[in-house]
Amino acid sequence: MNPPGLTGSKSAEVALISTLPEMSDTLSQELYALVARQPFFKGLDAHHLQLLAASALEMKYEAGTLIVEEGSPANRFYLILTGEVELTVEKEDRNVIAVQTLGPGDDLGWAWLFPPYAMHFTARAVKPTTAIFFYGTRLREQCEQDHELGYQIMKRVAEAATRVLRATQHRLMQYIDNIPPKPVAPSGTENPLRMLNDD
Repeated sequence: MNPPGLTGSKSAEVALISTLPEMSDTLSQELYALVARQPFFKGLDAHHLQLLAASALEMKYEAGTLIVEEGSPANRFYLILTGEVELTVEKEDRNVIAVQTLGPGDDLGWAWLFPPYAMHFTARAVKPTTAIFFYGTRLREQCEQDHELGYQIMKRVAEAATRVLRATQHRLMQYIDNIPPKPVAPSGTENPLRMLNDD
C-alpha cells in the first residue's frame, strides 16, 4: 500500500527501476521509486530522478518536532509523505503567526534555491510525519551543472513558492482584520492642533 500522496502502480514502479543503471542496493532502488512516484516530480526523466534520489533520505518526525527554523540556513527541502506540518512566522514582538498547514504531497523549504539561502518560515510537525529529505546544497550544484534539471526544478519550486505566498497573504489579511481599531477621541473633545491655530 502506497503512503498517502503517492501515485503510480507497482508495475510502473518496477518499469522505472528497470530503466536505471545498476544501483548499489535495494534501498537505493526503493528510494528512487519513492521519489519517482511524487507528483512534484511528474514528467522528469529517469536520469534526473536518479540524481534526486541520490540526494534523498526518508525521514520520520514525531508530533511537536521542529523540522526547520526561520532564519536557519536553507540547505535542504522536503516532500511530505504522511502527517501534518505547520508553517509559522515570528513578528517583531515575538508573537507567532500560523501561515499554512502542509500535508501529504506538499513541499517544504524552497529557499535552498535562492540567495541568501535562509529559511523564511519555521516548520513543526503537528502530527507524526514522514517526508523525503533532499540535500538542497548538493542539488543546487547539480542544477547549475545540468541546466535542464535546473529549469525543471525551478519551475516546480516557483509554483510552490507562489502557493505559499498566497497563503501568507491570506493569513496576514486575516490578522490585520482582527487588529482592534485605534481609539477615536470622544465627540466634543477639542483638537489640540485646532486650539493652537485659534490662538
